[in-house]
Amino acid sequence: ADLVIDHSVQVDYFGTQYAFFLNVEKEFERNRERYMLLRWAQRAFDGFRVVPPGTGIVHQVNLEYLGKVVQTKQENGDLMAFPDSLVGTDSHTTMINALGILGWGVGGIEAEAVMLGQPYYMLIPQVVGFKLTGELPEGATATDLVLTVTQMLRKKGVVDKFVEFYGPGLSSLTVEDRATIANMAPEYGATMGFFPVDQRTLDYLRFTGRHESLVRLVEAYCKENALFRTDDTPDPEYSDTLELDLSTVEPSLAGPKRPHDRVPLRDMKQSFRKSLYTPIREGGFGLQEPTPESSEWEGESPTHDAPAERGLIGVPVFLDGEEHTLKHGDVVIAAITSCTNTSNPAVMVAAGLLAKKAVERGLQVKPWVKTSLAPGSRVVTDYLANAGLLPYLEALRFHVVGYGCTTCIGNSGPLPPVISEAVKEGDLVVAAVLSGNRNFEARINPQVKANYLASPPLVVAYAIAGTVDIDLLHDPLGWDPNGEPVFLKDIWPSPQEVRETIARALQSEMFKHRYAQVFDGDEHWQSLPVPESDVYEWDPNSTYIQRPPYFDGMPAEPPALSDIHGARVLAIFGDSITTDHISPAGSIPVDSPAGQYLIAHGVEPRDFNTYGSRRGNHEVMIRGTFANIRIKNLLLPGTEGGYTIHWDTGERTTIYEACQRYKASNTPLVVLAGKEYGSGSSRDWAAKGTAL
Repeated sequence: ADLVIDHSVQVDYFGTQYAFFLNVEKEFERNRERYMLLRWAQRAFDGFRVVPPGTGIVHQVNLEYLGKVVQTKQENGDLMAFPDSLVGTDSHTTMINALGILGWGVGGIEAEAVMLGQPYYMLIPQVVGFKLTGELPEGATATDLVLTVTQMLRKKGVVDKFVEFYGPGLSSLTVEDRATIANMAPEYGATMGFFPVDQRTLDYLRFTGRHESLVRLVEAYCKENALFRTDDTPDPEYSDTLELDLSTVEPSLAGPKRPHDRVPLRDMKQSFRKSLYTPIREGGFGLQEPTPESSEWEGESPTHDAPAERGLIGVPVFLDGEEHTLKHGDVVIAAITSCTNTSNPAVMVAAGLLAKKAVERGLQVKPWVKTSLAPGSRVVTDYLANAGLLPYLEALRFHVVGYGCTTCIGNSGPLPPVISEAVKEGDLVVAAVLSGNRNFEARINPQVKANYLASPPLVVAYAIAGTVDIDLLHDPLGWDPNGEPVFLKDIWPSPQEVRETIARALQSEMFKHRYAQVFDGDEHWQSLPVPESDVYEWDPNSTYIQRPPYFDGMPAEPPALSDIHGARVLAIFGDSITTDHISPAGSIPVDSPAGQYLIAHGVEPRDFNTYGSRRGNHEVMIRGTFANIRIKNLLLPGTEGGYTIHWDTGERTTIYEACQRYKASNTPLVVLAGKEYGSGSSRDWAAKGTAL
């Protein structure tokens, strides 16, 4: 069992050379108690390895180092070889499918059972074949491809199914391209997005420093067992199929609220404006369209105060001694984040080359944009530095803020106070553009309503533009010091430039060097005290780790299901209520039940950390259930957040408080919801929090 610590670092500091070091210090300060538990576990259990904080993201570390493709073990005196497989406690475990390894995300309970030696049971799934032909055109990236694939498979319907990619188009995709596609299997709804082993797999294993004996074993084993793909391999038989010509893929984003809502780059400006006035129930923001006599997008009319009109006019903000105007669509977060894309040198180098050309043309990032670079492994910064591109990214304030999930899982940190106040004052629909895999409501940042997934070079481009209310194919990104317009096409790197830079800057030795001490950790990790007891000693005063109550009174056999009588409706939800709605992972509001619990236990708001970091304390997590600030209980029309009606009194209260009252009166509860209820990856706590 391997545990990679990557979900805790937050972007508290950004835009400086010291951001990484300050964020690491803050991470250890906040999570000291949790990390001591993991250090204890590392010592107490055999076969349990920990990759310390500040090293990388689990799925990228798995791809670059941990994954073996073929495993071996001694059995009855013989050395047995068998296919590598894994389950992981994160839905994007599927990224390892790019190496031809069966793997997918499971809940913590399932993973714990596997670690304790129990087999993993599942129904044999249907397998949907996805045929790829052709090659990606110039200007399109693996990110654009995965957003296209996600849209297609969501429309097809592949929940509880395996997807396997096949066809001649595979030969044009690197393992890193495939990893981007495999990573987002949860977003397209599949259990897995599998790629067979082929020559590119062997080349990748060799280049990332796997031992030559392992590479030879993988090749021999897969060929002997008919698991090795070539362009001459006949098409397998599948339960169902669909097909994509890679040459039809175009630059795209996805948003503003769901990863399968792809928006072609050419339609981005029009799409964002339409979303402002689209009803909330249809995925928009429900603003009232401005009247002809009031403000227009390009005009100003300071006499109108409706949210839509105020947002078009803008809210004045003072940044670096200058006055600016913050409006609907302005990008307040631009994050190169997530192993989805930082595992792929093609898009990372493209971002660096675009930054270089932008700086050389005199362009800058808009001052209201919170920028960040959070690679999934330290190899990324090695090759960016070796290519001479890191200084240009830093010139645009894309400094390394950490080696972890950061913005992708909602650890974007707070917006600067002046920006935060302007968003509140104008009720602005501001935007985040990130190279992540998920953009559900209130996930990225509680104040950012419009969130778009994009390739790393597009993240940089939108940071320079400062708004998503722009047509990047025809409008200038900005103007150079001579007043000349600079367009995206002027600074977009060619595929040849990207390939040549990778060939020059990325070296196999970088992987061997970085992963030689992958389990060691820095001085913060090594200086943590390690409890000596064989059994963990629970601290009843801890606000991070409490003995869970799941096993209290649990019978040896589960009781039979029974009918529900005399129940009350706790909540009615519409469609697409994700596990992020049910059990949010991001920041904890001060006025929420969880926030009030922490304050009552002596925790200052600045030390709240996140729901994700508090998952070791059920008291916090049950108070956070249904506490997403964007969740909409239809029992209270027009209300956002975790509120409901307590039917016995007719009082509006928090869902947590209502549950406690119903519990005291032994009243059973039901939740009514639409389609796609419970999609997403926080399923463990979405289930446990609801039950508790």
